[in-house]
Amino acid sequence: MPVQHYILATAGHVDHGKSALVKALTGTDPDRLPEEKARGITIDLGFAYLDLPAKNRSSGYRLGIVDVPGHEDFVKNMVAGVGSIDLALLVVAVDDGWMPQTEEHFQILSYLGIGRCVVALTKIDISPGGEPRLRNLIRSRLAATPLAEAPIVATSVRTGQGLEALREAMAETLASTPPPRDVGKPRLPIDRAFTLRGVGTVVTGTLAGGTLSRGQEVVIQPSGQKTRIRTLQNHNREVESSGPGMRTAINLPDLEIRVDDATRGVRRGDVVTVTSLGGSSAMVDAILFKSGRTGDFEPGAIRPLKDGARVRVHHGSAHATARLQLLDTTALAPGATAIGRFRLEEPIFVLAGDRFIVRDWAEQNTLAGGIILDPDPPAGPTGIETRKRLLEQRAAAPAELSGFITSQLELDHAVKRDQLLRRSRFSDEEVGCASNQLVEEGRVGQLGDWLVDVSWWKGLCEVGAREIDREHREHPEQLGLAVTAFRRALTAAGGPAVEYVFEDLVAALCRSEFARRGNSLSRVDHRPALPQPLQAAGSRIRTSLKAKQLEPPRRAELAMDAVGQKAIRFLIESGEVVELNSELIIAAEAYAAAVQAIRTHLRNKRRATVSELRPVVGTSRRVLVPLLERLDRDGVTRRDGDYRTLRNQ
Repeated sequence: MPVQHYILATAGHVDHGKSALVKALTGTDPDRLPEEKARGITIDLGFAYLDLPAKNRSSGYRLGIVDVPGHEDFVKNMVAGVGSIDLALLVVAVDDGWMPQTEEHFQILSYLGIGRCVVALTKIDISPGGEPRLRNLIRSRLAATPLAEAPIVATSVRTGQGLEALREAMAETLASTPPPRDVGKPRLPIDRAFTLRGVGTVVTGTLAGGTLSRGQEVVIQPSGQKTRIRTLQNHNREVESSGPGMRTAINLPDLEIRVDDATRGVRRGDVVTVTSLGGSSAMVDAILFKSGRTGDFEPGAIRPLKDGARVRVHHGSAHATARLQLLDTTALAPGATAIGRFRLEEPIFVLAGDRFIVRDWAEQNTLAGGIILDPDPPAGPTGIETRKRLLEQRAAAPAELSGFITSQLELDHAVKRDQLLRRSRFSDEEVGCASNQLVEEGRVGQLGDWLVDVSWWKGLCEVGAREIDREHREHPEQLGLAVTAFRRALTAAGGPAVEYVFEDLVAALCRSEFARRGNSLSRVDHRPALPQPLQAAGSRIRTSLKAKQLEPPRRAELAMDAVGQKAIRFLIESGEVVELNSELIIAAEAYAAAVQAIRTHLRNKRRATVSELRPVVGTSRRVLVPLLERLDRDGVTRRDGDYRTLRNQ
């Protein structure tokens, strides 16, 4: 069985021994910067790894460890390190206890949905008598949270006490931790970017959501620059591919380090991903939640988050300034939730279902957490209110796939199956299975490669039928509603998505009570009625054609004035009369009978002349020759000298 990869991040107050504990566990000092060495505190993210054995397994776990700073000035660096982790190591020093940054880090873990944690009590050798009291305090702080049952292990890096017990607690917790999911949507938020002589640009991060391989084409978001992976490493070892839960270093030799907003290249906060996941977002809709825990916090941290506030959105290793618009309240109070829209001053790359952190613009306080409900909402002043109910549906169950599918279809009306929820944390397989189930239940419609909102589709069918009936009432003389006018009416009612399913809609109507006749749509039983001014002339023409069905009068005899000519044109357009040429017309029934007789004769005799066909049809040469010429034009017959044959026999 292969080694299972997971990511662990430390959390806790400054100077509580997080980096020292990582070094004692792994042998690697995560503090790499000279300033960190000089000041004795972690400023930026540090990295190490730890191999852990697992009970009842032939192989164990490889933990990629991200050591985060605890000082309040570097919380934004801490947030960048805990975005894609499987296990938290919350470090609390016995001599200090639960401090303000401990609480802030704990709330950040909660906002990000981190459900597994091991608590390390450090410096137990300094104050051994404080352990029982601190254990009770920590239990009270963890109570009523998903981490309430987290193991607590007392440790000392000086004496080595508890280190082995800490490793065992980690391994035991990982035994019940699902492996990082591969949903076919790889994303590597870059937490370091640097250049090596002879190698070029190297970026590192924690890979989530999918696999990246050597030689694969990737895109850097939010810039959209495309490049190719030359090599990959995991903990200083070259690998052919890297999967979810692996600390990954990628050599991108075609890119330079980006030093400012005016230059191209790659830098911390960017994301290495694939082009199929789309682009970055300048605006997102989300559900926000603010912790009701108020102890040990500065007033700014527990103050309500107001509509219109300028904040910083932290996602992965990136953060961007944004303006918040709350949709259902004027302020988000402690312990409350709300739906909000963020208008970002710098784009970020997110998927629906991603979690993020909101801090104040000055980077002093963590204000709230959130989950992306829509990474690409439509702009415009009317967009928010019309979408609010659907966003509430997602907010009520952000992990429920069926709600995302039905709400997406209600928003977009029609979505191509292979594009549905591509910009989400759900896998294509999950989306496909859930879509099939919804189709079977009748909650979603399917038209070939397209999935449609059922109520929208039914509404379009009703609009289409109503428009055709209105045309019949207002213009009974017309054959039906012009297809172009029908398309305009449906688009006005159903929006741009009508174009995707227009032909399917026409076909659906024609399978019921409607028919397509040339460029018009009508009810099957509709027969155009002559307008009042033409009715007398039309009646005379019908009588004359019926009296001499296969020997009709010349057109000039049937209509000797403009009114008669208009009546003839109407009868031709309605299909009641067939035009053989500019001089002759014939009743549609007589024409159909003549054509059938000619077809039958030519099938039996293979070919025939005009003279041979005259007794078959029962008409004169004056009528038969124009009739055969019409059949030649229509592709029914073919002339070969004096003979006619069927074109497709």
